[in-house]
Amino acid sequence: MMTLDFTLNGKPCRIQTKPGLTLQDILRDILGLTGTKKGCEQGVCGSCTVLLDEKAVNACLVLAPLVQGRSVTTIEGLAEGEHLHPLQEAFIEHGAIQCGYCTPGMILSAKALLDETPAPDEALIRKSLRGNLCRCTGYVKIIEAVQAAAKRNTPGTA
Repeated sequence: MMTLDFTLNGKPCRIQTKPGLTLQDILRDILGLTGTKKGCEQGVCGSCTVLLDEKAVNACLVLAPLVQGRSVTTIEGLAEGEHLHPLQEAFIEHGAIQCGYCTPGMILSAKALLDETPAPDEALIRKSLRGNLCRCTGYVKIIEAVQAAAKRNTPGTA
């Protein structure tokens, strides 16, 4: 067993865990944060995407010891109380959610993009989401939602 100290959704977190577990296992099975989905468990589908030090990563590929002293943000950490993050609002408003399974990973990948590039073009949005698979929406509404969230956060845009 090992002790991990890290920041989770802006708050200090300390857990006891086995070093062979993944961040995905820690979030879902130990901490009960089920917004991080289990999909392929091979880093291909993106359903487990979280932010590690503000960068989008596949939680299924991050071993527990690599989280020590770092910051993790899950979909549960985006909203401030009852106030949704602009990306969450945009996904709802633009119908970018079908079954919802890929949505947390899509939103966190989009957040990492918008944090780095506040006004991305469509090609960059598509590139940043290429590691997140969706079988329901066909991506058009997802891209529209990311574009709408970017406009909300970019001064001088309608």
